[in-house]
Amino acid sequence: MADVHYLERGSGPTVVFLHGIGTDSESFAFQLEAFATAGYHAVSWDMPGYGRSLPLTPMTFSGLARRLRQFLEELNVPAVHVVGHSIGGMIVQQLARTAQEKLLTMVLAQTSPAFGSKDGEFQRKFIAERLQPLQRGQSMADIATEVLPSLVGVDPDKKGVELAQKCMSRVPSDAYVAAVQCLVEFEGRDHLPFIAVPTLVLAGENDSNAPASMMEKMAQKIPGAEFATIPNAGHLAPMGNPDAFNHVVLDFLARHAYKSNIKQSRTIN
Repeated sequence: MADVHYLERGSGPTVVFLHGIGTDSESFAFQLEAFATAGYHAVSWDMPGYGRSLPLTPMTFSGLARRLRQFLEELNVPAVHVVGHSIGGMIVQQLARTAQEKLLTMVLAQTSPAFGSKDGEFQRKFIAERLQPLQRGQSMADIATEVLPSLVGVDPDKKGVELAQKCMSRVPSDAYVAAVQCLVEFEGRDHLPFIAVPTLVLAGENDSNAPASMMEKMAQKIPGAEFATIPNAGHLAPMGNPDAFNHVVLDFLARHAYKSNIKQSRTIN
């Protein structure tokens, strides 16, 4: 897969992890090991422009969804479980508009169905907070040091915080800028009622980027969706609260394993 770099562990049903704008494939290191141990083929991609994945120019959600669909096809499995965190959750929502047959289940973790008006106060503040440090000459490592305390919640896993610092520090600045500018264009609220795969909407109790109250409303718009909140978690629950994150997601997958096996069998036949 020349276009997309990824990490993988284990064998079994495939679970694909999609990271957020300030991390990369290694941000799911805790998940790769835990899910492999639980009997899954765990895969974590580098989003286009991140890690060793080729960039996507211009970066758009339709383009990201196409790249994801190509990636899933190249994995050579009929359908997969997808865990999308932050912008990763938006990418899989975009994919669900045109290729739900590729999805066994979705976990929409600490994400949103829309970013709102790109000219809104929150959006302007968000873009400024994310991009002005780079414009002042700061590095991604500098930004990580500044913003991580507000992203990891209460009493986070120490190794997880170190991992978050490591991942964010090495994000290419041009990819980060492109992703931030892409993020504010997302609008998926009208499609939520048409999501027809088992879906878990997963929030962090102390996540100010994707507040639990907003995510609960999102879950109510998706037919049959489940909603859960990870206590004490900030926006980076896969790293800051890995045990709790893994427990909730693995439990969700286990409860939908039978239905997923039926869907895979029908797809193969």
